[in-house]
Amino acid sequence: MVGNARRGDLPADAEGSADASRRRAGYAALAGRPNVGKSTLLNHLLGRKLSITSRKPQTTRHALMGVMNHAGAQIVFVDTPGIHQAQGKALNRYMVGQAVGSLAGVDVALMLVEAGGWRDADDIVLQRIAEAQVPCLCIVNKIDRLRSKERLLPLIDTLRHKHPFQEIVPVSALRNDGLAHLADVVAHCLPEGEPMFGEDEVTDRPLRFLIGEIIREKAVRRLGAELPHQTAVVVDSIKPFKDKAGPCTEIHAVLYVERESQKRIAIGNRGAMLKSIGQQARKDIEVLIDGKAMINLWVKVETNWSDRRRALLRLGYGS
Repeated sequence: MVGNARRGDLPADAEGSADASRRRAGYAALAGRPNVGKSTLLNHLLGRKLSITSRKPQTTRHALMGVMNHAGAQIVFVDTPGIHQAQGKALNRYMVGQAVGSLAGVDVALMLVEAGGWRDADDIVLQRIAEAQVPCLCIVNKIDRLRSKERLLPLIDTLRHKHPFQEIVPVSALRNDGLAHLADVVAHCLPEGEPMFGEDEVTDRPLRFLIGEIIREKAVRRLGAELPHQTAVVVDSIKPFKDKAGPCTEIHAVLYVERESQKRIAIGNRGAMLKSIGQQARKDIEVLIDGKAMINLWVKVETNWSDRRRALLRLGYGS
């Protein structure tokens, strides 16, 4: 469990907005179609970067817990991959399974839609939420893109007829707009109970996983135009040591692709692309571990890994 949890950018009075004598604790799953802003919302609610993001759909591949202590409640948010038709490669089926499976047993689902309007892909998400029979809030994200908030009214009316949402909450995750109110609403949806995690715990994932995700994020951002979904990262080792400059953490990781031609792209001319990915990842990793890091990154070919179950398991995509 990675520590150093802290509240998101919420007003100081938000901490006392709920009855502190009635402690609450529970799970809230973020659900939505790909690229609707779930990971960005989680990061801004927590006030730190935990889930990786990019403009490419399906960047999030695993369910990821983020712990928030707010207003006398402990909210365990579960970021999930985008829900879409589970067709095609085994990786797609795995991601949808992660998202749908995360809805089972949570106390409330947060369905994200874009302020620009309801899309056909949102129907697929809503169907999965209805099948899970879980209480649901509708979060209208990206309201900062609207010229006038009045444009929300037709969408809100549509949402009210789509599903008996407990509440419809407009927000802009990117601009922290409406997040204090959202946290209050989610807290009140949780059952009474004691915290499940310590105050300094922020996620259930180990450091090795978080480091691998940071490296993959940089690879997706640098290689997204050519290899949007063909990369995977495995962290082989994390070793602390001391050099002349002081304590340092040496990290060995492998970036996997599916073909030799992709390997050449990932390495780049004289290793320039791979070096750039490593340098960008190192900055975020040093923030994560609060110390100096040295990244040793290699590229290997795992033929058609995204459609082979054994390869997926070997690369960390287990159930």
